[in-house]
Amino acid sequence: MDKVIIAIVFALYMLVMIGIGVYFYLKKKNDSDAYLLAGRSLNPWVASMSAQASDMSGWLLTGLPGLACSITLVSVGAAKEAIWTAIGLLIGTILNWIFVGKRLRVYTEILGDSQTLPEYFQNRFEDKKGILRAVSSLIILVFFTVYTASMFSASAKLFNSVFGISYLGALFLGASIIVCYVFLGGFLAISYTDLIQGLLMFFTLTIIPFVLMGALTPSQNELLGNLLGQIGNLLPNANNDISAIKIISCLGWGLGYCGMPHILVRFMATKDKRVFKPATIISSIWAIITLSAAIFIGIMGAVYVPELADKENVFMAVVGKLFHPILAGIMLSAVLAAIMSTADSQLLVASTAFANDFYKVAIRKNASNKEIVWVNRITIIIVSAIALVIALNPKSSIFTLVSYAWAGFGASFGPLVFFSLYSKKITLKGAVASISTGAITTIILFSLKATGVITTGFWTIYEIIPGFILASIVLWIVSLIDKKGAEPLCEGFDNMIKELKSSDAKVSKESILSEETLIGNVVANDDNQVVKTSSATEEMVECTANMPDTQKTTLASENKEEEANSHTDSKNE
Repeated sequence: MDKVIIAIVFALYMLVMIGIGVYFYLKKKNDSDAYLLAGRSLNPWVASMSAQASDMSGWLLTGLPGLACSITLVSVGAAKEAIWTAIGLLIGTILNWIFVGKRLRVYTEILGDSQTLPEYFQNRFEDKKGILRAVSSLIILVFFTVYTASMFSASAKLFNSVFGISYLGALFLGASIIVCYVFLGGFLAISYTDLIQGLLMFFTLTIIPFVLMGALTPSQNELLGNLLGQIGNLLPNANNDISAIKIISCLGWGLGYCGMPHILVRFMATKDKRVFKPATIISSIWAIITLSAAIFIGIMGAVYVPELADKENVFMAVVGKLFHPILAGIMLSAVLAAIMSTADSQLLVASTAFANDFYKVAIRKNASNKEIVWVNRITIIIVSAIALVIALNPKSSIFTLVSYAWAGFGASFGPLVFFSLYSKKITLKGAVASISTGAITTIILFSLKATGVITTGFWTIYEIIPGFILASIVLWIVSLIDKKGAEPLCEGFDNMIKELKSSDAKVSKESILSEETLIGNVVANDDNQVVKTSSATEEMVECTANMPDTQKTTLASENKEEEANSHTDSKNE
């Protein structure tokens, strides 16, 4: 009877989520801008909750507490690892919102209203041949397929643990639910379901530790006290339960944030730059509370359900024992919420990388918005099928799969995203070399450790750290050698800095159009921006096409002065 009640609650929850997808499908079914970036309309609450829910994912309720739960009286190293990982993630979250979010939001709109991370790279570095865009799209497809597989595995463990469904049947059920409403609603649906799911995860994680503390017996409390006493010393000690390399590895998780496409796209989709201050506060508070609660659930779960075989099921086991089936169903829906909020984002970003950054660039440059939306949806199905194959092994570790994908994105895109927002000296050749170095380093190190070639020593360090460092070094060395390649890229960067300093709430569309008329190079691949230039502008471009270079430079300078004067006058008015 308990399982029936929980199943009903699950079903109601899933119907609500799918209903949201249907609503936005009917509302924006042929609008690729709304499908991909929600029309750049996210407010602080939706942006922050969507970013955090898609960031932390089912890993927050399965992988992290599962790691914290893997402790004994002899060794508490796993709990220390979970704590240091949470610290790294918290630092990374805050710094990402402060130093990356606002700049990326403004710059992507200035650079042709870029809809995806690869498109931003192409426009930022004037990648006329699309090499950088193609390479970054391939990296996104590879690592997001692995990431999605981890979420499918988490959904299978959830349904298997709660309902006793076979792992395979549970895998297909979870994947079908996720694909269904991603296929329908696109980014706007995902963002609003993430708001609901983020709040559900927050309140569930906040309540459970207090209830669990009250449920412990005196002997269990005594055991918990002994464990917490050992865990309290987080630094390396005589027990050798955690090393300096392990601590550095855990903190290294924070490096990944500025390279996560499914998080960065939330920044790009915000309403305007004023969103970031309140969103940063909301995200920080959410992360502090949920990360702390997840770890406490894992540690207390080690005492409360010591017989648990698969430690990544500790959250589900605790909820099942503590709460009435109706409350349990609601709280277990938080696990499904966490899984769905990340898997849907991953599928959408991966499919967008193919549709917008490969299909429309290399296969059908004149594809309509409607066609791109459908290519996105077909790609979602294909990527899901591959992820299902990867997740078929019931013994697969959610924590390990997530850490691999996280390292891949962080090492590949992190250095390029950060430095492209802060330096005019980065070049196209440096960018291609950097993301390739980060991806290859991650794949090689992970493979060597997974096959047992590396088991001890320095190179057991989390692969994101050497990958990030090497990618950064390569980025600067190649860019300095190719320093002439940075010269044409300064104007867009300068406009971004001016916009950040201005008091305007949103990037001026007129300013964007004027810049594109002057620069002219990036526009060739800017297929997603829906801007109708006047016939007068087109005639002016045709007239100036055959001008000598000196005349073109003079005309461009005059236009910029006129535009600056006009902007000043309008502000004074």
